Amino acid sequence: MTSTLRPADATEGAARPGRWLALAVLVLAVLLVAVDATVLGLATPYISEDLAPTGTQLLWIGDVYSFVIAGLLVSMGSLGDRIGRKRILLVGAAAFGAVSVLNAYATTPGLLILARALLGVAGATLMPATLALIRNLFHDPRERSLAVGVWGATASAGTAVGPIVGGLLLEHFWWGSVFLINLPVMAVLVLVGARLLPESRDPAPGPWDLPSVALSLVGVVGVVYGVKELAAHGPGWEPLAAGLLGAAALGGFVRRQLTLPTPLLDMRLFRHRGFSGAVLADLLTILGMSGLVFFLSQYLQLVQGRRPFEAGLAELPAAVGAVAAGLVAGHAARRFSVRSVVSGGLAAVGLALAALTLLDQHTGYPLLGGALLVVGVGAGFSFTVTADVILTAVPREQAGAASAVSETAYELGAALGIALLGSIVTGVYRGFPAPTGTPDAAHESLGGAVEAAAHLPAPTSATLLDAARQSFVDGLTLASGVGATVLLIASAAAWHLLRDQRLESSP
Repeated sequence: MTSTLRPADATEGAARPGRWLALAVLVLAVLLVAVDATVLGLATPYISEDLAPTGTQLLWIGDVYSFVIAGLLVSMGSLGDRIGRKRILLVGAAAFGAVSVLNAYATTPGLLILARALLGVAGATLMPATLALIRNLFHDPRERSLAVGVWGATASAGTAVGPIVGGLLLEHFWWGSVFLINLPVMAVLVLVGARLLPESRDPAPGPWDLPSVALSLVGVVGVVYGVKELAAHGPGWEPLAAGLLGAAALGGFVRRQLTLPTPLLDMRLFRHRGFSGAVLADLLTILGMSGLVFFLSQYLQLVQGRRPFEAGLAELPAAVGAVAAGLVAGHAARRFSVRSVVSGGLAAVGLALAALTLLDQHTGYPLLGGALLVVGVGAGFSFTVTADVILTAVPREQAGAASAVSETAYELGAALGIALLGSIVTGVYRGFPAPTGTPDAAHESLGGAVEAAAHLPAPTSATLLDAARQSFVDGLTLASGVGATVLLIASAAAWHLLRDQRLESSP
């Protein structure tokens, strides 16, 4: 019996003509998701002012997308293996564009949370399909490493394009416009992708098991919700019940996969140490970084008083570093080793986050920009190489499921990071001493404090803003320290788990 964990044969199939043009179409989907994730951070102060969400609602607006997408990625990756990765990519892109309109015109915090959840359903179809199609387009290992690097670099570029374009939009239009920029990208992806992308699927996929879909969704959302509520509000029966329900559902999901003749996710993948190590490294890395990323735009705008476009430009070094590192990561991993590139990249990110514990209200840009550049370079090296490891650990017919596991780790890490590190920021922030007569909304979020200060007398307003900003910075630096610790632990784990791991070389 052939192992499902064999590396792909570098000679399987001839090089496909037009594969690089097809890659250009695929990365549009990556750009779509990356831009959507980054513009939300810039829009948060405007959403706070217009919709007046509570602090908890604001966190839900930020992380419900990740909750839903993490819960459905494995299911959608497996569905793409069955019905065709091109088909699910194009349908998902069209749905992503349509739901973006609903996000743009949401009139209440509840409606925006619902719209973000629906966006997660559509987004779950995109990322696994793009990586799986790359696995099937590029048979030569070195070409595939470069293609994965371009894929990752585009995601990083999206984090730069999002804030800059979003900043321009926010200076001239209402906050909903940041979601409408998805529409032209979606239109190009659907129209051009229908002509250029080849279809690929598992030739013997078996049925799509709906109970497994339900178990994975309930499991991931239950666990993440329980962690989020425990971090935000302390022990209580509701988060405990949600967490236990989620853990039970995930246990049921694993048991069901082990008994099904054609499982939604082949659990034997995790016997491969390189695969498991790469997935764990991705999860811990995003967990340690995501809280900082979510609150950084608020720091730049609401603490340092930068305009949205200026705030977007200030975050550019991270994307530049990630793009540059992603394009050479495969070469570096072959010249040195997989574990040295991944572990070194994660250690660099951890040290950069540690430097951000020195932030205060008036920190100059050199420290911030330098730290963001190092974060980008380290993450670019790590994520590109781990994606390559994950893809080459499985045969081509299982590429969708393997890609989905990789993306699930990413989204689950983002949700947990925003929940845990975001709750640290929010918890520290709420304790600031406010002048008498300050509205309760000022303690819910920094945006609420800025809005409340606008309606108070000048001396009281200045006192409120200074206390609120200092408290927010205190929370942000504490979260940066926790994130740095997580990244250094991830670096040590990657060094151990990825030993002897090698990327394939061309024959």
